[in-house]
Formats: sequence, structure tokens, C-alpha cells
Amino acid sequence: MLEYLCHDTAANPDACVIWLHGLGADGHDFAPIVPELGLPATAAVRFVFPHAPAMPVTINGGMAMPAWYDILAMDIDRKVDETQLRASAAAVVELIEQQLAAGIDSRRIVLAGFSQGGAVAYEAALGYDQPLGGLIAMSTYFATADSIVPSEANRALPIQVLHGTQDPVVSEQLGLRACRALEALGHVPEYHSYPMPHAVCAEEIADISRFLCRCLALK
Repeated sequence: MLEYLCHDTAANPDACVIWLHGLGADGHDFAPIVPELGLPATAAVRFVFPHAPAMPVTINGGMAMPAWYDILAMDIDRKVDETQLRASAAAVVELIEQQLAAGIDSRRIVLAGFSQGGAVAYEAALGYDQPLGGLIAMSTYFATADSIVPSEANRALPIQVLHGTQDPVVSEQLGLRACRALEALGHVPEYHSYPMPHAVCAEEIADISRFLCRCLALK
């Protein structure tokens, strides 16, 4: 089981957001975003922020750092270690199962991921065998688009794709490519772009808030 931070917005949460950080970060990276979302005061949502394990990363000279998988090359096709990516997705599924055991319905669980975390979220959410509440993909790419085995349970999964138009790390082209791959699988992703680099901005946080409120019927 992955180690993680957990933040409940109120007692007895009936919904959960599992939020995956990017390369070299950890679960603390996105924890401060919870109050910024401005969710309704009556909403009881559990936010889970897992920590990726440390591993050598080829593009960073083999230096060990928190990573969901190894990145072998930074070209436009993003060569990654898919075995490691799928292992991370399986670890995220364990977190989903933990929330199910705690009494939260799968349809009230949303996966979110930034950069590397987003690639894992794509694999975990679209391959999961029970219907989820939604998927948020931030400044990321669909690394396993050509090899994923999609689950029928999530054919109608609400998906929000968010990207910066000035991103020098993961180009917007990769975000748009992910949308085309999702459409080829029968999904209708909601796409938003922002004049920002590889980061998160206030307008994006507002869009995420609206998406969560819609997916989880928060009032």
C-alpha cells in the first residue's frame, strides 16, 4: 500500500478524490489546494494524496527521486517504463479498494493526476472494473493509449483534461493528443487550456472545483 496524506473536509466523508503528484514531488505538493477549491461547506470529501516511491529516473541521469515510473526519453512520444506505470496504477487501485472498504461508493471516487501522476491516473481509471466518478488529467499525457485494456464499467467516465499553453515540460500537443486518444475510445473529454507553464493556476482550480461539484453532486 502506498503511503499517503489524507484530508477530510468534514466528518464521515461520502466521496473521495485520489490526487497523484508529478515527478520529483510527493503528496504534500497538492495538499494545499483543498481549501482553494472552495467546495460547498456541506460537502464531506476525503482527499488522498499518495507519495510515489523513490526510483532511478533515466532522463535525470539515473538519480533516484519520487517517481511513478521511469522516463526513458523526453521526446514527443514520451518513452516510459510501462511495466512500472502499470504497477503504480495497480497501487492506486489498492487505494480505491481501501475507500470502497470504508463505505464510499466507487461512483463517488475521482482520480486526479498532474504530469506523471496524470499518466498513471489515465491507466488506473480507464482500466478499473467498477464505475468511477471522474478523472482529472492535468498537464499530462496518455502514455498507455495504445496498450490500455479499457473497462466497460468506465466507458462513460466524465474526464477533464487541463493543460498550459506555455508548458515547456509536457507540451500542450501531448494533452491534445490524449484527448484524441480518449475520443477514439468513445469518451467525450472536457478540455481547458490556460496561458501558463508546467504549473497550476487559479482559473484551473476553479474549473476543477466545478468539475468535482458536478461529478460528485456537491451542493
